[in-house]
Amino acid sequence: MDKHTFWKLIATARTEAGPDEVAARASQLLARCPDAEIAAAQQVLWDLLAESYRSPLWAAAYVINGGCSDDGFDYFRGWLLTQGEEAFARALADPDSLADHPAVLEAAAEGLELWDEEALSIAWAAYESATGRELPADSFTISYPALDPSWDFDFDDTAETSTRLPRLSALFDQAARP
Repeated sequence: MDKHTFWKLIATARTEAGPDEVAARASQLLARCPDAEIAAAQQVLWDLLAESYRSPLWAAAYVINGGCSDDGFDYFRGWLLTQGEEAFARALADPDSLADHPAVLEAAAEGLELWDEEALSIAWAAYESATGRELPADSFTISYPALDPSWDFDFDDTAETSTRLPRLSALFDQAARP
């Protein structure tokens, strides 16, 4: 399993499932693969999570979800993975571009939070479904990079956040969350 194959899996799941069912469908599809490939998918997933472990994206998640803990950031990135490769890459390149994403627009209008905890266990669920056993603990490693110190500010500082993420800030300021 490599990133290209993982993203194809997500793309297929997106075409076959509703927006809230992508992770479950990806697990079902992955469960059809050989055990070693399923286990390898977990490393690819964690590599993508590490790649997306960035302060600007965390700030965007904070604005979108009206706050964002450590776990909340993991779940937000899980949601982002289920949006597909293009949306993922675009958000990493420019987190403020999430202001164009249909689900983000809906979240602003409806006061919804965007997260998908289930996405973090796509391979775990697939492996258990396929083998009846838990994914071996040595199947993956994760190492998060250091966060950008230039983004080390209180995300509740709306003046700073508005400067750095103007489109998202404007979108969610207008939404006036309950």
